[in-house]
Amino acid sequence: MPEVLAALVAGLAANPLETVAAGFGIVSVWLSTREHVASWPTGMVNVALYFLVFHGAKLYADMWLQAIYFALSVYGWYEWKYGGEQRSALRVSRATARHWTVVAVVGTVGSAALGHFFARRTDAAMPYLDSTLSVVSLLAQWMMTRKLVENWAVWVALDLVYVAMFLSRGLYPTALQYAVFLGLAAKGFVDWRRTWLARASS
Repeated sequence: MPEVLAALVAGLAANPLETVAAGFGIVSVWLSTREHVASWPTGMVNVALYFLVFHGAKLYADMWLQAIYFALSVYGWYEWKYGGEQRSALRVSRATARHWTVVAVVGTVGSAALGHFFARRTDAAMPYLDSTLSVVSLLAQWMMTRKLVENWAVWVALDLVYVAMFLSRGLYPTALQYAVFLGLAAKGFVDWRRTWLARASS
């Protein structure tokens, strides 16, 4: 444990760009748990910086995922403000069978196809794991743009794996960020579910 903490401190000092990116990410997710629309612009800064960080780490699927996140952030920003009834603010809701079908089909096909591409065409460090995490993360982010409670449950599972992967790649500030994300995702699930239950019972 002391060795891990020492490596983490050294990583924070040696990677200022990554550290700043991680900071914006934590702020963005915290704002999301509170359903605050400012989570989207802060998230846009986060993903723009991580595009550069992941390029340096040869995590190409995650690198290009940041560009898609940027576009989804623009979409999510709009939807949270105007995606409700009569262009009102979007409300928290639950995932349907249709949502889960999309997640299962796109997640399986997309992960296999992207993993195969990066394994055959690039020097990606972890092509299949990186691709699976990237595709499922994209789906979780899409669920968040629709304010589906279950997006947080998907993020909890993803964050557990991400922490281990980033530690193995020496991306210590990012591993710390995702450890914080894990706690925030659990909090987000509890808070959003409480919001949904309160509205459903009113």
